[in-house]
Amino acid sequence: MKALIQRVKRASVVINNELYSEIGKGLLVFVGVEKTDEKENTQRLAQKIINLRIFEDENDKMNLSVKDINGEILVVSQFTLCGDCKKGTRPSFDSSAPLDKAKELYEYFIQEISEYNLVVKTGEFRAMMDIELVNDGPVTIWIEK
Repeated sequence: MKALIQRVKRASVVINNELYSEIGKGLLVFVGVEKTDEKENTQRLAQKIINLRIFEDENDKMNLSVKDINGEILVVSQFTLCGDCKKGTRPSFDSSAPLDKAKELYEYFIQEISEYNLVVKTGEFRAMMDIELVNDGPVTIWIEK
């Protein structure tokens, strides 16, 4: 399971020119599910993201997590994170999970993140989405579990 995490001042998902979801200060999390992923990967990833200390404390040091600041989280499924560009110029998505498994683990990830009592919003699985964000920093972190 792969995640691209962006610390944001705000972020939103627009589908068919209509606002689908939006958050204020917090994390925009793009999630890619691979064939080899299981629920344990999902649990570890959720825990890592919730506890990731990438927000500044009173001394301007990255020492606070999204739960410490009571931030919000926007989770968006993005299978293209599983793209392999080692050969040629067209990404291979052979490592991506089949649709049923990807949807199941994406939804399980949302459930796991929601256990932390923060505001959690989502995109729509398999939808064409416009993602708007104001990256805070910028701070962008890549995690594989």
